Amino acid sequence: MRIDLEKAKQAVYRSKTAFCKFIAANDAGATGAHQEGFYIPKNSISLMFDEPGVKGTNKDRFVRIRWQDSFETDSRFIYYGQKSRNEYRLTRFGKGFPFLKEENVGDLFILCHIIDDYYEGYVLQTDDDIEDFFTEFNISASETNQLINKSPVESEENILQKCFAKYINSLKIDFPSSIDLASQARLCYNQSNKLNPEILLKNPDKNLLGWINTEFELFKTLENDRYKELLIKPFDSITEFIDTANTILNRRKSRAGKSLEHHLSEMFSIASLKYESQVITEENKKPDFIFPNRHSYFDEKFNENNLIFLASKTTCKDRWRQILNEADRIKIKHLFTLQQGISLNQLQEMYKYQIQLVVPDQFISTFPIQYRDKIMNLDTFIRYVQSKQ
Repeated sequence: MRIDLEKAKQAVYRSKTAFCKFIAANDAGATGAHQEGFYIPKNSISLMFDEPGVKGTNKDRFVRIRWQDSFETDSRFIYYGQKSRNEYRLTRFGKGFPFLKEENVGDLFILCHIIDDYYEGYVLQTDDDIEDFFTEFNISASETNQLINKSPVESEENILQKCFAKYINSLKIDFPSSIDLASQARLCYNQSNKLNPEILLKNPDKNLLGWINTEFELFKTLENDRYKELLIKPFDSITEFIDTANTILNRRKSRAGKSLEHHLSEMFSIASLKYESQVITEENKKPDFIFPNRHSYFDEKFNENNLIFLASKTTCKDRWRQILNEADRIKIKHLFTLQQGISLNQLQEMYKYQIQLVVPDQFISTFPIQYRDKIMNLDTFIRYVQSKQ
């Protein structure tokens, strides 16, 4: 519901500290493990406690949480430090709590510390709501499972920031195209990490996320530079303010929509894969990637088993169905996503329609254990395509 989205945004802005993560199979008990409640990573201790837990002991804190601005729970932050455990969780929600069911895997959980022991919690369930939330706070799907940065933070003057500054100072326009921004982000990332093509391909999953996150940082830096003067002078009218805000949000959404595709293209090129992007197939459909190319796809003599389809979608809880008829000749549809976790029922339906998920290796553990062996990572997908070419 869009009303939950808007309330979640306002809660983040009003909060002392805010956090978001995709609900994982482990949170919902879909893995068969005995852990209870939402796992909170150690990078977000300040959301829960003033000081970290001490290994060898447990500690807890009781808080009140208002969910979806609708109902409240008396819940508990707990640090498990005894025996082999060393983790933080949010537990105790009472009977009938609606957001820790198996079908909630892949939803976006947002927790906002408002004041003292009072928190507000929201769960966003649609791709549109989740991506609009990311756009609002200029974060990527790979930047979840941590505290939300509500305001620009001055970064240290390092190799990456120097690369950003040099690029921004060289621009003759306010905002470059999404493909130029992605290219520059890769250049800065590769230079700062001293990476060449051979090293990049040793861990394509890690480096793809590095490119994506670096592009977000570059874009934030560019936004701060371009709008710093605008933010210190008053607007002449509410209309001017709204028009400016819409321009900023639409630019963010447009860039994010193409970012993943641009970086995947570069990784495929580095791996010397034969492919074409945005090939027009039946009924004017445009798959993100066809391997090896359009000519082979329409060549009836070309072996169908060597044709590969790949769609790229940042989130795919709802949108995976959009790709079913994008290339009729290719029965198995590969789908690359940054989605962290999808419910067992959704996965069963996806695989029923021969959707093969491809996910960054770091995210596979967020999916139900029954499907982890069926999900490809990027490295495996690249090797698979190579075997067909």
